[in-house]
Amino acid sequence: MRTSTRRSRRLMALAAAAALTTGLLAGCAEDSDDSSSEGGGNGGGGKTTLTVGTFGTFGYKQAGLYDEYMKLHPDITIKENVTTRTDVYWPKVLTRLQAGAGADDIQAIEVMNITEAVETQGDKFVDLGKEVDKSQWLDWKNAQATTKDGKLIGLGTDVGPMAICYRKDLFEKAGLETDRTKLAAQWKGDWGKYVDLGKEYMKKAPSGTKFVDSASSVYNAALGGEPERYYQTDGTVTWDKSQSVKKAWNVAMDVATSDMSAKLKQFDKPWDQGYANGTFATVACPAWMIGYILEKSGDAGKGKWDVAAAPTAANWGGSFIGVPTSGKHQKESIALAKWLTAPEQQAKVFAKQASFPSTPSAYSTLKPAAATTEYFSNAPITQIFSDSAKTIPSQYFGIKDQAINTALTDVGILQVEQKGKSPDAGWDAASEEIKDVLGQ
Repeated sequence: MRTSTRRSRRLMALAAAAALTTGLLAGCAEDSDDSSSEGGGNGGGGKTTLTVGTFGTFGYKQAGLYDEYMKLHPDITIKENVTTRTDVYWPKVLTRLQAGAGADDIQAIEVMNITEAVETQGDKFVDLGKEVDKSQWLDWKNAQATTKDGKLIGLGTDVGPMAICYRKDLFEKAGLETDRTKLAAQWKGDWGKYVDLGKEYMKKAPSGTKFVDSASSVYNAALGGEPERYYQTDGTVTWDKSQSVKKAWNVAMDVATSDMSAKLKQFDKPWDQGYANGTFATVACPAWMIGYILEKSGDAGKGKWDVAAAPTAANWGGSFIGVPTSGKHQKESIALAKWLTAPEQQAKVFAKQASFPSTPSAYSTLKPAAATTEYFSNAPITQIFSDSAKTIPSQYFGIKDQAINTALTDVGILQVEQKGKSPDAGWDAASEEIKDVLGQ
């Protein structure tokens, strides 16, 4: 079975390489699956066009930062290339970096990919440590993006302190507590208590609704509050022996084998539609999810969503932006990267969509936009995320961290949640996938 899987993957890789080569020869760095542009045009009239490659919603466009920068620099046009899913985005970036062509002028790097970028692609990025005052960022954030020889390949954008976002209108219809403080007290300290509340919700769930979007989201949130992930700090792979992983997996299995999950794959279109249609009542909600809910739930969700403290302080996500050495406009790209990640700009992104800054000097000035707090029922978003950020356990991310995580969530958990397989069968399926990823 694994031989057949590897063969099919080789065929897929050859096809992808052929398609990518065509794109590179055409001089196109834009993704084809879900891309959008900001700034328009191709930098005509003597302007320099800078491309920014991101995944998901970074908030730069939404907070008006591109427009602001272009007004400050009339000779610059900014174009944003967006790929929704990180597991699609990152392999493309790696291929383009290795080819020495096709990468964007500024390239986003998700935290689960930063170790791979540092250890295998360090020479493909500009050393930004020579361009900035590194003390502006959290020390651990800088450390994650620093090579063994001291090269800083990425500037921290956000971090992902955890909360629970919930539909208080659906909670009320199900006869549950709606006060955010009382809810947080009910599940404090234990994700299992959060799952228990889901069982209570399902007894009187409004028609067509589920308690949670997916078992995978619960898994990621629970693991984000544990002291270890898939590797030891010396780089040894220990995912299958980790008690933290097993603990998060077991909580996710409680969800996957119940009727409380909408069984949606995060970041796919049905998941987006689930927000718009009010399909699920809660979602594990790192700070960056606020902007996602605003966008996908839309006007219909205004005043219906609320935010409560998560069962445990946890981190999920957080990113960096780097400047590939293959870019034709490195000087201009470095200037833009510095500006986008400066404390003032990080505070503006927080004001728009609550993405939590990696620059501590911005914390005292953080204030969500009035429209954001109104949308989330006037929840004290800044306080909730700040309290979580203060006690997040430090975690080490290994070189194949994202690939291992994807195997567990998108293979293992989905086998149980969507195909009705047993938890043991799901674990075995994820294990086989991880063996392929690690070349075992």
